[in-house]
Parts: sequence; C-alpha cells; structure tokens
Amino acid sequence: MSRKFAEKVVWITGGGSGLGQEMAKEFAREGATVVVSGRRKESLQETCDAVRALGANAHAVACDVRDENAVDAAVQEILDTYQQLDVVVANAGYSAAGPIEHLSAQVWRDQLDTNVVGLTNTVRSALPALRQSKGRLALIGSVAGLISMPGTGPYHASKFAVRAIGETLAMELYGSGVSCTTIHPGFIASQIGRVDNQGVYDPSRKDPRPARLMWQPDDAARVMVRAIYQRKREYVFTGHGKIAGFLGRHFPSLTYFAITRGGLGYKRR
Repeated sequence: MSRKFAEKVVWITGGGSGLGQEMAKEFAREGATVVVSGRRKESLQETCDAVRALGANAHAVACDVRDENAVDAAVQEILDTYQQLDVVVANAGYSAAGPIEHLSAQVWRDQLDTNVVGLTNTVRSALPALRQSKGRLALIGSVAGLISMPGTGPYHASKFAVRAIGETLAMELYGSGVSCTTIHPGFIASQIGRVDNQGVYDPSRKDPRPARLMWQPDDAARVMVRAIYQRKREYVFTGHGKIAGFLGRHFPSLTYFAITRGGLGYKRR
C-alpha cells in the first residue's frame, strides 16, 4: 500500500454510510486520519469502527451541513483535536424524486439546502484551514449534473449547481495551493436510492436505479480517492456515466429524443 495520505487529516461529510463510509475506509488504507460527520450518530460510529479496524485513527463529529454554525463547530473541533485539516470531501446529499408538477416548494428547499447550501457551508468553513495546509477539496457531484432525466428534477438541479460551484472554485483557488476536484459518479450501490424526499433513510424503500449498471461502493471509493490525490479538476466515472455525460453535454437534442421516445419519461396523468 502506497499510503498516499499518511499523516493527513481527512474530513468527509455524509460519512456514515454508502460512498462516504467507503471513502473513509479507502483513505484509512492510504494512511489518513479520518473524521466523518453526519446526522446519524450510530452510522458514524460504524464508520469509525471500520476505519479503526484498518489500523487508522477515526473521529466522529455529529453535524448537519445545512446549519452553518454546526459546520463551523465541526471544523473547529477537527482543528482543536488534530491541529490540521488536509482533505475535505463534501459528500453529504440525497435525491428527491417525482414529476416537477407534483413537488412542493418544501421538497425543493430541502433538496437544495442539503446538496447545494450544505456543500457551500462545508467549503466556506473549511477553506481557511485548507489554505494553511495547501490541501485538497473534493465536491461529490453526479452524472446527474451532466445530463437530465425525468422524475428527479430537484436532484439534477442540485448536481448541475455542484458542477458550477466546482468549476468556479477551481478558478478562484488557482495559485492558492488548494485543489478542487469535482467528482461525477454514475450509478453506485448505496443508500441514496432508499432516501425519501425529506432526506430520511427508509431501508424498506425500493431502489429504482438499474441494478445491472451499479458499481460497488468500494470500487468507486478507490477511483475517487485516487482522483482526489491526483488533484484532478473534474472526474467522471463509471463507463455508462461517461457516455451519458458526454451525450448530455455535447448532444442534448439527441439525448432529448432518446429519452422522450425511449419510454423513460413520466406518463401523462
């Protein structure tokens, strides 16, 4: 093992499950001290136990990224405990679903408050420490920020925003020593498909995403951590995600035709 992140302190929001948990373990394998935050304390403890089982240091900080004071407090706790912060992964988020005409204003507020405002709260609070360490910032977007599909408008809107924020930050941070990597995964097996429109995890909820296209989260975490280490500006994966993103960006009319004629749209009610 190369231990690319030896003696580095890594903070992952949304670190209690799914990709956040798998990234925590991958950073641990690469020698990092890992701090995870989120709203579910029991899930954070599970991640910390998994990280410690790999021989790395772990620390849990309960934090709702929608609350900027809580985010500030989380960063201060990390600095008080470790005196440094080298990598920040803004990973907290979920997906709201349903036809736009049926979605309330509150659904939109909740979606954007977590996926966009929560992300920018994380960035704003962590950047002073990252400037000190000339560290790495990673924003977890989605292929859903490169191509739109019917039925998940709020999620697409939030991830298009994450892409714009990442592009802006990469320019604003140029020459500072801090890198910003925006990562756009395709379908990854995780809990996101079982979270409702209020951001509440429901294990009985059926994941609507196509199982045959899913990457396993440990494989995804491996390539994501490598992209962060390499300070890539933007990283898109999986194979199907690259194709979908390419079509969405460069052939929007063809994409519209394929989606609307291919039976992927919501039926009229």
